[in-house]
Order: sequence, then structure tokens, then C-alpha cells
Amino acid sequence: MSPTSPDAGAPRRILHVFRAPVGGLFRHVVDLTRLQAGAGHAVGLICDAGTGGARAERTLAELAPQLALGVLRVPMRRNPDPGDLAALRAVARRAETVGAEVLHGHGAKGGVYARLAPVRGAAGAPGGGPIRAYTPHGGSYNYRPGSLLHRLYMGVEALLARRTDVFLFESAYVAGRHRAYVGAGRTVTRVVHNGIDEAEFVPVVRADDPFDLVYVGELREAKGLPVLLDALAALHGAGRPLSLLMVGSGPDEAALAARAARLGLGAAVAFEPAQPIRPVLARGRVMVVPSFAESLPYVVLEAAAAAQPLVATDVGGIPEIFGEAAGELVPPRDPLALAEAIARLLDEAPAAREARFRALSEAVRARFSMRSMGESVLSGYEAGFRARASRGPAPAAGRRGPASA
Repeated sequence: MSPTSPDAGAPRRILHVFRAPVGGLFRHVVDLTRLQAGAGHAVGLICDAGTGGARAERTLAELAPQLALGVLRVPMRRNPDPGDLAALRAVARRAETVGAEVLHGHGAKGGVYARLAPVRGAAGAPGGGPIRAYTPHGGSYNYRPGSLLHRLYMGVEALLARRTDVFLFESAYVAGRHRAYVGAGRTVTRVVHNGIDEAEFVPVVRADDPFDLVYVGELREAKGLPVLLDALAALHGAGRPLSLLMVGSGPDEAALAARAARLGLGAAVAFEPAQPIRPVLARGRVMVVPSFAESLPYVVLEAAAAAQPLVATDVGGIPEIFGEAAGELVPPRDPLALAEAIARLLDEAPAAREARFRALSEAVRARFSMRSMGESVLSGYEAGFRARASRGPAPAAGRRGPASA
């Protein structure tokens, strides 16, 4: 993507708003930032001040030379909180100060801030104020349909849709959930798959004495990790004493370590903090993604691109990544099915296994281009500007005091 690309549009002033600078969502924002800055746009970030740790600090410092609109870190809570009002005011002040033309919210909390921040009219946006773009990254769309929380959050999304100029769904799965539970509406809607860089298609070189299995991601129950441990215990019981490396951080780390110990797996499971994925892939024979819900997870894209042998559950947008090979996916919440899939993959002839995952890598290369992702997001912004010009600004979020308030 270049400044003269037909999809790039006029140079814009873009603020990405999200809560936690961790995981796949943060990677997506970082990739977009680099692509958009490289295409001549002025880009800035707004995120939580208290999450991400040293790794996020390093990434933001490396990104700083490309951030013409800078980085603002303010306290943001995961769940609804009275502090959200202060965060909304901070987002609005920043947008006004830098003359933002696009407020792009990522994830449920970032989407709330980007769409509700009461920004006064900006010269660059037809109808006054920046356009509001939203990429859910799963979030509230992953709650079980029919549950109280699902009904509540879909009601909130229906209200926020009135403040949205363009939806940029990262998977057809989430776009379908939006249509089913929020409604199609008249807002510009695009499916923009996460993209992978060409360097990520280089196969990893297996480390000496690798673990049998590796998991990379958040350490929380919704990622299916209790099921993975139960599957590992079943494999041990069947005479297959496999080892597992779990890389990541999260609120359930202590509970998972305790569960592994209760299952007699203490010596078979190793925990390590979050780190770059490719060296981790090299340390495992098979990567396992046992999630209960996902949108379009980068860890699956990254592993598939690297031709890493992979067992994953049939949830969210994962079938979109596997494409014609989606029949190989495993039902979620089923430890015996997961154990059987792992055993089958480990027992497969090495040449056949390598050929199968090389084919998946080539399919991902053809369908999940980072360049295409960047151009499609910019094209979505421009469609949002055109729609805004034709219908006028979105409903006001309310009045507020002077920018210094």
C-alpha cells in the first residue's frame, strides 16, 4: 500500500482507540498503524495506561516515530465503570486537539469510547466531527446467544450502531452474528480479514528436544485450557505421556497450574510468559488452540502460515482460516475429541503431515494478505466518509463543556 494507492484515499488523521495493548487485537492495531503511516496518513493511538507491561511499552516505543498523532494512555477498565466518563472525555479532548477525522474503535471497550466520545465538529469530516469506525475483535459478540449478558450487550450494540459510520468486521462469523442479533441497518459494513506478512510464511526450524504440544495465548478458561489439560490427562492415561508448553498470561494462570497438578500433570506442563510466537512454535511439535469462542485469531493465522502442525476447535472464524480443511476442526468443550485429534496428528506419517500443513499455509497466503487488510480498512473509511456526506452526521452523543474541562 502506498500513498498513491487507489484504495488509500486522501491523507487522513486517524486515531485508533482500544483498551489493552496485548494479544491479537494489539497486533492488528500495530499492523494497521504501520500500513497507514506508510501510506501517508497521520496516525495516533489511545489505550489503557495500566495493561501490557514492559512488552507493550517496548512496542509502543518502537512505533513512536510513525505516530504523527502520538500515544495517549488513560485508565480504562475491562468492565463498565464510572471511570469510563473520564476516559470518554480524554478521548474527545485528544480527538479535538489533533483534529482527528477517523476514530477507529477496536474491541468492545474501544468501540464504546470511539463511538460515544463527544467530539465537537472537526474540519476534515463532512457533517462535523470524525467518522466512527468499529472493529469488534469478537468481544461482546461471543457471549452465548439467549443469555442475559448476550441480550444486554446486543442491545448496547444496537444503540451504538446509530453512532457508527462503518463496521469493519474481522471475520464473516462476527459479521453474521451482528446481522442476526443487532440487525443489518444502513451502516457501511465490510468484512476485512486479519492479514499476515510475507515473512511469516517461512517455516519454523524445529528446536532440539521440542515439547509435544504448545499453546500460545491468554491464560483464561474461555480459551478452553481446562479442556486441553483434561485431554492431556486422557492421553497420559492411554499411555502417551505427552508434554505441553503453555505460553502467555492471564487471570486463570494459578488455577490452571493447580488443575494440572491435581491431574498429575505437574511435571508434564510448563508455563512461560508471553513472548514472540515464532520461536515458541519451533519448540512444539503440535500447536493446540482449544478455544470455546474466537473471532479470527492471529495465533491460528500465524501457525498456519508457518506450516505448523495444528489442532484447533471449530469455533468463530477459525473455519474461515482452514477453508477446505475446516472438516479437520474439533468440537469445543470435548476433551476426548481433542485428545483423539492430537493423537491422530502425532501418528500421521511425517511426509503426509508436512504436505497437509504446507497446503494450508499456501491457502492462507492466498486469502489473508496484510496489504489487502490495510487497503480494505482505508477503503472502508472512505466509504464511511461518502455515506456521512450523503446522510449527514450520526446522532449526537450529547453536549459537554469546553475542551479543557
